[in-house]
Amino acid sequence: MKLALNVGFLTSANPDPVPMAVEAERLGYDSVWTAEAWGSDAVSVLAWIGAKTERIGLGTAILQIPSRTPALTAMTAATLDRLSGGRLLLGLGVSGPQVVEGWHGVAYGKPLTRTREAVAIIRKVLARRQPLTHTGETYRIPYDGGTGLGKPLKLMMAPARTDVPIYLAAIGPKNVALAAEIADGWLPIFYAPTHSEIFADALSGATNKRFDIAANVQVVVGDDLEQCRSAVKPNLALYIGGMGARGKNFYNDLACRYGYEKQARTIQDLYLDGHKKEAIAAVPDALVDDVALCGSPDRIADKLQSWRDAGVNTLICMVQDHASLKTMAEIRERW
Repeated sequence: MKLALNVGFLTSANPDPVPMAVEAERLGYDSVWTAEAWGSDAVSVLAWIGAKTERIGLGTAILQIPSRTPALTAMTAATLDRLSGGRLLLGLGVSGPQVVEGWHGVAYGKPLTRTREAVAIIRKVLARRQPLTHTGETYRIPYDGGTGLGKPLKLMMAPARTDVPIYLAAIGPKNVALAAEIADGWLPIFYAPTHSEIFADALSGATNKRFDIAANVQVVVGDDLEQCRSAVKPNLALYIGGMGARGKNFYNDLACRYGYEKQARTIQDLYLDGHKKEAIAAVPDALVDDVALCGSPDRIADKLQSWRDAGVNTLICMVQDHASLKTMAEIRERW
């Protein structure tokens, strides 16, 4: 199992992720991943990191598919991959209706269809075998309206790699199955290795023998287990309670599939009613232990076996300090 680092996006508490990325490279981490929501974008941050590092893989977790045309995403991938010497790992996802329609002003549409078409177009662009054409439900290239002057084009620059690895972020069974079918890897969030059986059917159709399950996990190292768990709960409450509307929250649905139906409903009701502290307090310790790595180095080392047994190939760690980054590298040396 490879170790990776997720630096997230820029915040006032994390104004420059480069020092963490450089340290991760020094410690032998395999890759570093950036994110985007409606603040900093993943590409600029990743390019900044890429310019300051030499070996470590560079992943996007994730680029929001609806925010860019597939052709632009392919251009971006080709550019980053060439400038970095072939280090890019292209993570994609459809985000959710609130962000897609509320921020980008684009219809959410059919996420499975959009994802399938976007990946197909990106691969066509990078393959560069012929000028780009595509006739689908979501994308039509050249556009079949407007001026009528559009014509098929081919990427001007020969890519460093025509097979840049594509990862898909997915939660629901159909989305996970699509990732297994068309992608090189899967980026699960809030993955619970002790409940990995709920993903088994969806992953059974993986067509790539080297399919990479690259799971994001929040890591909080410390001797006070309760305090460590408390550091994870605000993020879980935000996603389970606030990242979506009632009846349309993928993260809430996931918690329910893990067996926390009653708790997930309580967290959401509290959060959406403005009681955020109470929502955080309602996150059960058992759920934290299912999806995060908390506690002493020995406790984390013991819990890691379940992640390996669940088939996780890459563990993408979300840590807050250099000491935790080093601790995870030291734990890896025990394997």
